Amino acid sequence: MGDLTKVQIDSERCQGHGRCYDLAPGLFGEDDEGFGTVLGDGVVSSDNVHEARLAVSNCPERAISITEEG
Repeated sequence: MGDLTKVQIDSERCQGHGRCYDLAPGLFGEDDEGFGTVLGDGVVSSDNVHEARLAVSNCPERAISITEEG
């Protein structure tokens, strides 16, 4: 029934630049130390796929990944 797109952050790679939550605040937040976190279960609505891809391409450490199933 359509593709399922999810994002995740590799906490070992994240250095806390904050580009993910600046570019896609509906998908990412920050923890108490400023490191990026995925909001909710990481499922990306079709309306937010562009923002997810923008966050991935702007992460200096390449800590964000997108998976697509379906």
